[in-house]
Amino acid sequence: MRVAVCQLNSREDRAHNLAVARELLERAAAGGAEFAVLPEYVDFLGRSADAPKPEPIDGEFAAFFAAAARELGLWVHAGSFHETGPDAARTYNTSLLFAPEGERTAVYRKIHLYDVEIAGRVSYQESRTVAPGEATVVTEVGGVPTGLSICYDLRFPELYRRLAIAGARILVVPAAFMLHTGRDHWEVLLRARAIENQCYVLAAGQVGDHEPGRTCFGRSMVVDPWGTVIAQAADTVGVTLADLDLARLETIRTEVPSLANRRL
Repeated sequence: MRVAVCQLNSREDRAHNLAVARELLERAAAGGAEFAVLPEYVDFLGRSADAPKPEPIDGEFAAFFAAAARELGLWVHAGSFHETGPDAARTYNTSLLFAPEGERTAVYRKIHLYDVEIAGRVSYQESRTVAPGEATVVTEVGGVPTGLSICYDLRFPELYRRLAIAGARILVVPAAFMLHTGRDHWEVLLRARAIENQCYVLAAGQVGDHEPGRTCFGRSMVVDPWGTVIAQAADTVGVTLADLDLARLETIRTEVPSLANRRL
């Protein structure tokens, strides 16, 4: 399977962000990708006060990416967006997956919320405006079981182990990972999740500066089940392609049967 991770610098102009996302999906399809992954909050990344009105999972955001999937004949993981939440004060941070026919085949709501206080660097409480999801999701992309996650989920290995036990061969991580942690943790965590779960990891990130005064690390990448980075984006907006060797995945699981040997 040929896959693409699409790296964006989404900001406050939603129409522009969506136009760039569509252009990157077109480039992915032209490059022979069967499956393309976009980053977290692909349609808007800026001040909460300026965020677009949250939508249901069958709203304008969904219609836009369903049409892109159908018109390009591509599996599209639409990063994430602000879904209508359980109350007026909170949304969900939600991923949607679309088949090449345009059908929505999976919905995942981010479980782990980014509540962090780092003196002089970061003060961010995602839980003030976002409600946590509760359900883990493994779905099929082109017949390959695929586990879904979003950004801060990456720091919680128990989520990915649950996805692997449920059959996942691919793990997807759309993200807006901060620069100050990303430069030390992003690649390490992605490779760890790949190695310990013997899965391919597809990580699509935001890159560059965003309001209010934050910078995303980027470095979108594809990691194989041995923990090798087989493709990595430059520090700019673009598309990174990689070919997944699913037979190699099964060989790795046979030769180093850590999943089969687990005791807990």
